[in-house]
Amino acid sequence: MVYVFLADGFEETEALVPVDILRRCGVDVVTVGVGKKTVTSSHKIPVIADITDTQATTGNLHAVILPGGMPGTLNLEKSEIVQGFIDYASENDLYICAICAAPSILGHKNLLNNKDAVCFPGFEKDLYGAKLSSKFAVADGNIITAKGAGAAMEFGFLIAAKLCGEDIANKTRKSMQCP
Repeated sequence: MVYVFLADGFEETEALVPVDILRRCGVDVVTVGVGKKTVTSSHKIPVIADITDTQATTGNLHAVILPGGMPGTLNLEKSEIVQGFIDYASENDLYICAICAAPSILGHKNLLNNKDAVCFPGFEKDLYGAKLSSKFAVADGNIITAKGAGAAMEFGFLIAAKLCGEDIANKTRKSMQCP
């Protein structure tokens, strides 16, 4: 199971594009509303999450996805429940995926030391110890990061490749008419 945490102010493209891609690949993806079930995106679009954060469990967890956006990233970072899931994923070598400003959360937790990582321009200072990449999306071990909304497709397909294999990710990419 993959949890995509949605906090008020999240960037909808960065959250929902990976959800769409992963579900097309057959991955069990659950959107998790931080503090409530209906979460409002950074562009004032209400999204109804599958569950709330208090309903989330670590059973059968394979990955955590943290979309960026403001103040979504700040709201994710201040959530004790989200922090607990990041810690659990880190301790169990599960995938931790963050896009846009959200890689800063991983940097603040010192999870990016000597890892290739990327973020939205201006947040590099928060990626403590990371080796900054010029790619739109990059994986290093169990950490997957991406630049921003324009990289949401690459982010989603990179996560899919890690969770399902390159063949399924590429087949899905082709079926979606992506280059």
